[in-house]
This record gives sequence, C-alpha cells and structure tokens, in this order.
Amino acid sequence: MPEPTAVDPAAPDLAGRVHAALGAVQDPELRRPITELGMVDAVAVAADGTATVRVLLTVAGCPLRNTIVEDVTAAAGTVEGVEAVRVDVGVMTPEQRAQLKEGLRTRTVPFGAPGSLTRVIGVASGKGGVGKSSLTVNLACAMAADGLRVGIIDADVLGFSVPGLMGITQAPTRVDEMILPPVAYGVKVISIGMFVKDNQPVIWRGPMLHRALEQFLTDVHFGDLDVLLLDLPPGTGDVAISMSQLLPGSSLLVVTTPQSAAAEVAVRAGSVATQTGQDVLGVVENMSWLELPDGTRMEPFGSGGGESLAARLSEILGASVPLLGRIPLEPRLREGGDNGVPIVVSAPDSAAAAELRAIARTLAIRPRGLAGLPLGITPTRPGSAP
Repeated sequence: MPEPTAVDPAAPDLAGRVHAALGAVQDPELRRPITELGMVDAVAVAADGTATVRVLLTVAGCPLRNTIVEDVTAAAGTVEGVEAVRVDVGVMTPEQRAQLKEGLRTRTVPFGAPGSLTRVIGVASGKGGVGKSSLTVNLACAMAADGLRVGIIDADVLGFSVPGLMGITQAPTRVDEMILPPVAYGVKVISIGMFVKDNQPVIWRGPMLHRALEQFLTDVHFGDLDVLLLDLPPGTGDVAISMSQLLPGSSLLVVTTPQSAAAEVAVRAGSVATQTGQDVLGVVENMSWLELPDGTRMEPFGSGGGESLAARLSEILGASVPLLGRIPLEPRLREGGDNGVPIVVSAPDSAAAAELRAIARTLAIRPRGLAGLPLGITPTRPGSAP
C-alpha cells in the first residue's frame, strides 16, 4: 500500500487530529478511507488555524474530484482549532498507483473463492419482458438502504439496461488496467453499456460473453461486498453457464409474471440448477395485479404463475423453492425506471416498494459469518508449546 502521509511538524497535534478526521472520508469509487489508500499526501496547519491538505487523485481526470475536495474540506473543518481549510489536489505517480493496485487488486475471481463472505445472487428469467432488470436494481437499492454493501453486474451483455435504470451516465474510472465501478444510490455497478457509445448494439458470441463476465469479476474493483447481484440474460445460455463456472457458490432468483406461459418458460431457467449445482433461493412474481382507483384489483396477466413456478421447481429440485413475493403493476415503478430513480428510492411508501423491500430483506437475511470457513489456526492443548 502507499507510504504513510506527512504531517506538519510545526503543529503535530493539530495536524494529527486533522489527519485522523480525514479517516472518515471515503473515496467515492473505491469506498475505502482516503487515508488508507495513500491519497492524503500531507497535512499542515498554519499559526492562523488554516489547515492545508494535499490530496493525490488516482488519475488526473478523476470524475469525482469535486466530491473528494468537498468531503475533505468538511471533515477537516470539524477539527477544533481549524479556522479554514485549503485543499491542494495532485495526482499519484505511476509508482504510487502501482502500490495502490498491489493492495487492492487480484487476478482471481474474489467472489468465487471458498472463503468469500459475499452472497452472490443471479437474477434469472425464462423470457424477457418480465421486469427482471427492474427487480435487480430495486433489490440492490433496498439492500443498500438497509446498510449492506451491494454491487450489481449487468450480465445481460447483449441487452444491457442497468445503467439507464440506475440513472448512471458516468463512465467507470480506470486506474491503468483496474476499473472502478460507478456508484448510484450506494450500489456499485458495472455494465458493458458503460463502454458502448451511442447505444451501439453488442454483437458477440459465446466465448466473448464468457470473457466479458470474467473481466467484470477480475478487473473491476468492487471491494468487500455483502451481496453481489447479477442481472442475467433471459434463458439458459452461455452467461448462465459461465456464472456457475466462475461463481460456483452462487444462487439463483427466478422472476416470472402471473401468466402461465411465462411461468412455464421460467421453469427451465430455474431447473438449470440441477446441472450447475446452484441453489434456487426462490421465485418472485412481477406485475401481479393493478390496483384501480376504487381499490379493486385487476389482474391483466392472469394469476397463479408464481405459485405454480415455485411448486414445479420444488418438485424438480427436490428442495423447497418459496414464492418470495408478488409485486404489483404500478406506473411509478415504470416511471422510476425511465427516470433512472428506482421506485424504492423515488416512492418508498408505495405498495411495490414495500414488497421489494420485504423480498430484499428475506434474501439478505443470511448473516456474514465464519462458520465452516478455514481460519488458518492450529489448536493446541493448554500448557503445550505453541
């Protein structure tokens, strides 16, 4: 990791307290304290109480430069004795960036390692148009609002939509070969759509799709996550197989509409777990009903699809696959997607948002723990030599 920062020897106590306060400032992309990342190059406090902080950005064109400056100014200004704050901005040298990457990056798939504490969930469907991507972003935002560290990989490479649903127009920041994912609503997001100009189509075959997913998992620095959601393409094609290979401990969440035709197709998306060895966490029924002004419910897509899908998958997999929730058809959900503001953020009191939060909490209920993981510790008897 980068070398320790310099503190003004003329006012070591006050400068040291300023440096300590900067530990609360996180890099907006790496989500780590800037003091740990070696971004605080020096701290000095003049006799008149003016604190000068030199901050080193990872790259010259850092898109969140102003955010970092504002956060540093605010944090340093909280220290008693500091009357004013000046922030000088520089850029890391190639050697400093190399040290930073050495401490952050790994060429393996961190979420596929046996000791990973991150819960990986692939959101799957049998066919398109059932609201799978909208469900993914809303679940992620709901989990992040509850304090979890969440990431999304838009694995639907050919039909990417997550950046638009999250309102992300910012391109990822590159630190040499390492990619820092943009953050929206507390969720780290990566998508091939962030690298495509003017909404150009992606015309790739199987091996390239596998490589894209592999690069998302190895070259993108998500950091420590509680939950990683993958928005999978519809069906049982190359990406679903690649996910099971690259993330052997991952699970699936299957999305359908109440329509029997959609539920029948979704059976195939869930039953792929018999060949990949993945768990199916449950079924979510989307567009379940539309509430009319008089309070009655209309079911434009029929009813019972979610229940029948859950029952059928339970039978095929030989394990209980619950129906986790039924999300109503609500205009504000569509409007939120069009505006890039998920409904759990834009209309948290709506019926759809309440159901989405309940599903998110059910999925996140498994705590991070060390049970069953190797700790690298050899027990000894009392009194024996270590």
